[in-house]
Amino acid sequence: MTFDGNWKVDRSENYDTFMETMGVNIMKRKLAAHDNLKVIIHQEGDKFSVKESSTFRSIEINFTLGVQFDYALADGTELSGAWALEGDKLVGTFTRKDNGKTLKTNRVIIGDELVQTYVYEGVEAKRIFKKA
Repeated sequence: MTFDGNWKVDRSENYDTFMETMGVNIMKRKLAAHDNLKVIIHQEGDKFSVKESSTFRSIEINFTLGVQFDYALADGTELSGAWALEGDKLVGTFTRKDNGKTLKTNRVIIGDELVQTYVYEGVEAKRIFKKA
């Protein structure tokens, strides 16, 4: 599938403002700006395996499209939600367990890059990955 591969974060856009809006403190935001995030994505039909590794943690997430699951961000924020495939875009809608607010995420391949976009409380940020 299109998303399959080993991806390494190359750059970010508006990520600090996004994290601030999410309530991440300044020290964690400064560290996150240099997290060296790597993502390995493997898809079989509607099932995905995503391995994330960074300077902070390594985690494997397995999910099925359309099936709700729980997930915790690197800063400890707990979410519940699901991913869906909309055309060539992987779209995630998650609800924060602490305040009930929605975090939208999508992944799309543009050229040779994986672009992950986050939207929370009207603030949009992007993380752009290159094949590792």
